[in-house]
Amino acid sequence: MQALREQMLILYCTPLYVFIIGAELLVSHLQGIKSYSWKDTFHNFCLSLLTGATDLLMRGVSLVILMFFFSFHLFELTHSIWYWISLLLVVDMMHYWLHRLGHMCRFFWAVHVNHHTSTHFNFTVGFRSGVLEPFYSFVFFIPAALIGYAPIDIFFMYSLCQVWAILTHTEKVRKLGWLEYVFVTPSHHRVHHASNPLYLDKNMGTVFIIWDKLFGTFQAELPADQYQPIRYGTTTALENDRLTHVIFHEWKNIWKDLRRSDISWKHKVRYLFGPPGWSHNGERKTSVEMRRIEAASLKKTNPLP
Repeated sequence: MQALREQMLILYCTPLYVFIIGAELLVSHLQGIKSYSWKDTFHNFCLSLLTGATDLLMRGVSLVILMFFFSFHLFELTHSIWYWISLLLVVDMMHYWLHRLGHMCRFFWAVHVNHHTSTHFNFTVGFRSGVLEPFYSFVFFIPAALIGYAPIDIFFMYSLCQVWAILTHTEKVRKLGWLEYVFVTPSHHRVHHASNPLYLDKNMGTVFIIWDKLFGTFQAELPADQYQPIRYGTTTALENDRLTHVIFHEWKNIWKDLRRSDISWKHKVRYLFGPPGWSHNGERKTSVEMRRIEAASLKKTNPLP
């Protein structure tokens, strides 16, 4: 029965997904706003299916590895309401660090970047997953197994968190009052998907926004009179929108950098494992550098009295 929980979750959530996507399409049409494109939506679902395939491929391996670490668990935990609440907090925090690694290290950004290449922001973008991520994501949940949470429960909670994540991918829901202080909301996640310098690499949480506030990656969505409108996508536009290019374009760019003969091995290591945007000669910029440049520019155009 426990093994069927994820399948039941998918079965129950599918009508919800169909409803909210249909409602978003209808509202967009009535507003005269193009929130979807056929090709982008097709890519979103193709990436979701490919990620599902790699997840299925890796599920047995990851389960065996987590079971190995679970055999050394530190605490005997019983299934109670507090077990599930604490598991939710642990899984969500571990996923925060998985997600943050995907933005801080170019090797992992090459996997995660296809989630950010869409220039739209709608519910289907929530299905636009990192195809290769299942090959290593389970490693981040080893601490949960060592604490004493059953691996099958960890996988189920991770899937449950992803339901919430999908619901945050929309422009149609504005700020949600007191919920903004505790949970990741569509407003928070719009910031995360923005390519504006101030918003880059912010709001990494999935369910709870508290991790971003604790670890210094929080940024509120600012009103139009305080900052520029959100631009979705990556800071550098894709050369083309073929599905294979969407998935592998950053790996191609990494390979080009590694093949350079005019740089040292130290530079090559940084091109592979340094922050996205790092370059040995400054021709490209990291998110930190882009924010610094923008702040300096704003200071010049709006000097203090």
